[in-house]
Amino acid sequence: MKQRTTLLAVACCLFTLSGIYAQKKRSNKQIELLKTEVAAIVEENKKQSQVMVDKIFSFSELGFQEVESSKYLTGILAENGFEIENSISGIPTAWFATWSNGEGPTIALGSDVDCIPKASQYPGVAYHKPIVEGAPGHGEGHNSGIPMNISSALAVKKIMERENIGGTLLVWPGIAEELVAAKAWYVRDGRFDDIDMCIFTHVGNNLGVSYGPTRGTGLISVEYSFDGEAAHSAGSPWRGKSALDAAELMNIAWNYKREHLHPLKRSHSIFTDAGDQPNVVPSKAAIWFYFRDIKYEGIMEMYAMANDMAKGAALMTGTTMTSKVLGTAWPRHYNKVIAETMYSNIQYVGLPKWSDADQQLAKAVQTEVNSEKIEGLSMKLDELGLPVLEPISGGSDDIGDISWKVPTVTLSYPSNIPGLQGHHWSNAIAMATPIAHKGVVAGAKVEAMTIIDFLLKPDLMKGAWDYFNNEQQKETKYQPMISESDMPPIYLNKDKQDQFRPALEKFYYDETKYDTYLEQLGIEYPTLKE
Repeated sequence: MKQRTTLLAVACCLFTLSGIYAQKKRSNKQIELLKTEVAAIVEENKKQSQVMVDKIFSFSELGFQEVESSKYLTGILAENGFEIENSISGIPTAWFATWSNGEGPTIALGSDVDCIPKASQYPGVAYHKPIVEGAPGHGEGHNSGIPMNISSALAVKKIMERENIGGTLLVWPGIAEELVAAKAWYVRDGRFDDIDMCIFTHVGNNLGVSYGPTRGTGLISVEYSFDGEAAHSAGSPWRGKSALDAAELMNIAWNYKREHLHPLKRSHSIFTDAGDQPNVVPSKAAIWFYFRDIKYEGIMEMYAMANDMAKGAALMTGTTMTSKVLGTAWPRHYNKVIAETMYSNIQYVGLPKWSDADQQLAKAVQTEVNSEKIEGLSMKLDELGLPVLEPISGGSDDIGDISWKVPTVTLSYPSNIPGLQGHHWSNAIAMATPIAHKGVVAGAKVEAMTIIDFLLKPDLMKGAWDYFNNEQQKETKYQPMISESDMPPIYLNKDKQDQFRPALEKFYYDETKYDTYLEQLGIEYPTLKE
C-alpha cells in the first residue's frame, strides 16, 4: 500500500504502517539478530553469487539485446518461487520478478545488466587483451548488480518464510541503461505506482550511499533524421538535396552554441546515418544527441534549442526533418531515511578483505591506464554521501526517473578498481575476479540487512515517505520527458550483437565444468605485464 500525497494517503498517515501491514512486533535485539543471520546466509551462498557474476560477464550483451542474461537470471528467480512477467513496457528483454509473503511493503531491487561496445577484455589480465576483438564487454560492471540483488533477495526470502514476515520482493533489471532507454518507460507505464521503496545498486569501488541531490545530470536522448533527394554526385549534384548536409549543418550550429552554454550543461553527438557512398548525394542522414543538465528545465531548454536548429538545417537544404526521443533520465534525488539506515548497515558489514593478488591486479591496472594515484583497492569506507549543495555536472542514470516516483537510493558496492576512466576495457578487468565476487557479497549483505530493517520497522517506511513528500518534492515535481506515443528503441544494438554473438558464444561460462570463469579461460590470477 503505497504512501502517496492523496486524501487516502493523508488519512493513512493517521495510523502507523505497522497497523496497515500488521507485522508481528519485534524488539530491536530480535531484529538485529535477524539482520546478522541474513548477512550470514548471503555469505553461505557466495558460490552462487560468483557463478551468476561470471555467467553474465561471459554473455557480454549490449542494451536491448540482453537475451541470454535475462533468460538466465529469470530462470534462477523462477526456480526460487518468483513469478516472472516478461516484455515489460514492450521491451523484450525487460522483466519483473515478484515474490510475495502476504500483506506488507513492496520493496523493489533494481540494477542494470547491459555492457559497453568494444570493451571485450579477459578478466584478471592487467593490460588490454580482448576476448573477442572489437566485441562488447562489461566495461561498466553491469554483470554484477542483478546477481547481487538476487543474492540478497533469496537470503531475505528465507528469513521472511521462516519468521512469517509479510511483504513483497520485486527484482527488476535496468535494461539498456547505457542508452538511458528503459526506466522512464517503466515509470510512464505505471510499473512503480504500487511500490513502497526502491533499492538500486551500481558497481563502484567502495561501499557507499548518499541522499539528496547527487552529482551528475539528467538528459534527453534524441535522434534527428533528415530526408532529401539522391542524385549522381558528379553527374548532376544540383538535382540532389543532401540530407547529410542538413545533419552536418545542425551539428555545426550546435557546436557554435556550445560556447554559450552554461558549464554545467553537457552535450554529445554521433552520426548514425551519413549516406551510402560518396558518388550518391545522401537522401537520408541522421544525428543522435544527448542533452544534459542538472535540472529538468535546463534539459528541456536545450532540447527546444536543438529542435529549432534541426528545423533551420532542413530549411537551408530543402530537406525534411523528423525527430525521435530514444531515452531520458531525470536528475537523481535519493532518500535520506533509506540512506541513513543503509549506511549503518554499511558500517556493520565493512569492506572486503582484499588479498595480495587483488591488490597487485588493482595497482597494475591503475599503472597501465595512468591513474593519478596508484593505491590499489579501497581500504577505508566512504562517508555517508550528503546532498550536493553546489551542483556538479557529470554522468546520468535513468534511475533518476524512479527516484522521483518512489523513495529510492543507490547502493554502490566495491567490485571494481578505483581511478579508472569508465566505459573502458580496463573497467572490465576486475569484473569476473575475486574483487568483483567479494564486492558483490559485501553489497548483498548490506542490501539484505536494509530490507529487513524496512520490513520490520514501519516507522522507517513512514519516515522515507515523509521525506519524499515533504522535503524532496517541496520545490520540484516530476514531469516525464517522454509522451504516451514514444516507444522504446528496442532495435538499437541488434546489428552489433548479432555480429559478435557467434564468436562470444564460444566463451560463455560453463559452471558445470569450471569452478570460475578465470579457470575456464586459463588465466593465472593476476596476470601482469612481464
